[in-house]
Amino acid sequence: MALTDDDIERLRADTPGVENVSHFNHSKCSLPSKRVLGKIVDHLQREAAIGPSEAGDLATADIEAARDAAAQLLNALPQEIALTGSGSQGWGAAFAALPHLKPGDRLLTSRHEWGGNLSMMKRAAEKAGANVEYVPCREDGTVSPEALATMIDDRVKLVALTWLPANGGLINPVAEIGEVTRAAGVPYFVDAGQALGQIEADVGAIGCDILKGTGRKFLRGPRGTAILYIRKSFLDTLDPVTTDVFSAPWEEGGPKLREDARRFETSEKPVALQIGLGEAIRQALEIGIADIRSRIKAKSEKLRTELSQIAGVTLLDLGGEKSGLVSFSVSRLSATELRKRLARKNINVASIAAAYCPVEMAERGFSEVARASVSYLTTDEEIDRLADAMRTL
Repeated sequence: MALTDDDIERLRADTPGVENVSHFNHSKCSLPSKRVLGKIVDHLQREAAIGPSEAGDLATADIEAARDAAAQLLNALPQEIALTGSGSQGWGAAFAALPHLKPGDRLLTSRHEWGGNLSMMKRAAEKAGANVEYVPCREDGTVSPEALATMIDDRVKLVALTWLPANGGLINPVAEIGEVTRAAGVPYFVDAGQALGQIEADVGAIGCDILKGTGRKFLRGPRGTAILYIRKSFLDTLDPVTTDVFSAPWEEGGPKLREDARRFETSEKPVALQIGLGEAIRQALEIGIADIRSRIKAKSEKLRTELSQIAGVTLLDLGGEKSGLVSFSVSRLSATELRKRLARKNINVASIAAAYCPVEMAERGFSEVARASVSYLTTDEEIDRLADAMRTL
């Protein structure tokens, strides 16, 4: 059932930040709910009252409940979920755990790839004498599964794809890419940092071996939390570079890797934040990801329409169906300066540097872009306020 005005009013009443700012930076960090904040604060108070270690022992069931919620979000098994400190940390750990590259090996990715992932791949390829190659795009700017199929050979050791690029509203066809990688038996990593909490993510339908997402964006969870999915049958392919007494407990005279995704966790963890993440995921599931997606789509379309009618503003988004990330430029005004001026009016937007999406930004000749991202919390009044402020600039 679609979200009603009463639903939005109730959700906004549970979100302290909407009283202070018109927030169009949900794709960087969203506004947390009182419900999530309450879970975090409650645990911190327990730490202060009885000791952090002792409170952590009592929170074991809460952490596993967060893992269960993440598994439900992705249509995965709880043992396929690791809780990490950031998406980049999880993706990097999984990538580093792959079999070592050899000269001539190939890593296939897209021009939209997140700069952090690309950095990991490029450095590893340079050390090994391997190559990072970019799959061509369709006319609408999305990665071409057909082109990928022609590039596959026995030297391809990984296909990596950012589902929703950080610099705009494009949505890549992750499931179609998954069909190609499954048929070829090639490992497939998906960066779902901008997707989780915004659109439905079914790892079975996607066909990926690894998927990472973050808690702080559209899930509205705390910073310092992320989800790493590792397909059960792919786990033994991965040999973590670092382990500790949790990820590889000492048994029978030596360390033994855990036989689930927790081999990518450590004994020390931000317990309060992970409890908050679990609560944020449960809240998103209760609202309904499909309903969230429907409202975000409607609000982002309204925002694009409003911005397109302002002289000097150019929309930059590619793709057919678009996400809630709206990218644009303003004549005679840098994205950084725009962000600063709007902040003085208590309106939050982002300026996205080329490093976030270096290949695609370079191909399009952009050093930075302005980005306004909506949430299901976003109202028409907030969109009108942003548009009015833009007109005055």
